[in-house]
Amino acid sequence: MIARRALLLAALLAAPAAWARPRAGGLDIRAIERRRLTPQADALLAAVPRTIAAIAAPRSPAGRQDYYSEGDYWWPDPANPGGPYIRRDGRSNPDKFDGHRDALIAFGRTVPALAALWDLTGEARFAAAAMRHLSAWFVDPKTRMNPNLDHAQAIIGVNTGRAIGVIDTLQIVEVARAAALFARRDAPGYAAIRAGVEGWFAEYLDWLTTSPFGVTERDEKNNHGTCWLLQVSSFAALLGRQDILADARTRLQAVIIPTQITSDGRQPLELARTKPYAYALFNLDVLAASAWLLGGRELIDWKTPDGRSIGGAIAWMAPYIADKTKWPLPPDIEYRDGFPVRQPSLLFGGLAQKRSDWLDLWQRLDPDPTIGEVVRNFPVRQPLLWL
Repeated sequence: MIARRALLLAALLAAPAAWARPRAGGLDIRAIERRRLTPQADALLAAVPRTIAAIAAPRSPAGRQDYYSEGDYWWPDPANPGGPYIRRDGRSNPDKFDGHRDALIAFGRTVPALAALWDLTGEARFAAAAMRHLSAWFVDPKTRMNPNLDHAQAIIGVNTGRAIGVIDTLQIVEVARAAALFARRDAPGYAAIRAGVEGWFAEYLDWLTTSPFGVTERDEKNNHGTCWLLQVSSFAALLGRQDILADARTRLQAVIIPTQITSDGRQPLELARTKPYAYALFNLDVLAASAWLLGGRELIDWKTPDGRSIGGAIAWMAPYIADKTKWPLPPDIEYRDGFPVRQPSLLFGGLAQKRSDWLDLWQRLDPDPTIGEVVRNFPVRQPLLWL
């Protein structure tokens, strides 16, 4: 293992053409990411593709290649054992079925990291490993996931899937960014699977934009609507769907920012939850990533006539990221010690507004949390795929 790491480091140092690019906002992001990802290389290369087809979901009403998950905050009713589950907002039920979502999260962490390592080193082995995962999830007829979320975040005794389950595929936003990188730079092995990968995303994008669940999720007022927007934007960018990207930009400016952010930068719909700190961070990251993808600095800075903006929302939240003890609302009822992490809103906002304090703070925070719930709410992990 030590020898392999030494060879990898030598390749990084010996191949400046693959990574020596201008700094972003004074940050040498590539150097930062080399230091972070190099120690992970062996584990990433050794990871075996494992799709939902290999994970039994006993309560699923569908087939083995249909994604299934259960709502986080739903519990057995003590007053009605065996009856429909009841909601306890912010309290995660440890007995819910998470097998498919955990596999999706692992996929959403592994492929983007491999893509970033390939981008940094130019080594074909990283691309080859990513292709194995992409093929298993999107191409191989025996293991691929069917491109819909008809049975996500089901509630026992109530339904077999909900529109808000669409949020689960936020975990593959960066997989689409990785595929876009592979296509743009003609990564070895991608040509052989490109039609299958992009065909899957095309089918899923159609489901997101036309199915009853997809349309309902689009119109959710809180972080669910934001997460729909980022997914659609990332998948449309991979496919070159300029029509959908134009609509997404309009929606961000005409609907999302005006209804989710106040003129002083607060996010009332997230702050009203039982985990206001984590929800505000999560939605802010998705807002900032959406803006960066759809318009870069311009959309981070853009304001409504009454002063609502993503930049303003970052400015409201940043002091509490720097010092959580100053948080003015009640503490989160779960995982209060897991946040903040290396929130991408600080990176995108810092670059857009030339805020060195935000960029410095971004560098100081943990880029690789290990708590499952924190990882789930931190879907934008590889800055090289966005800059």
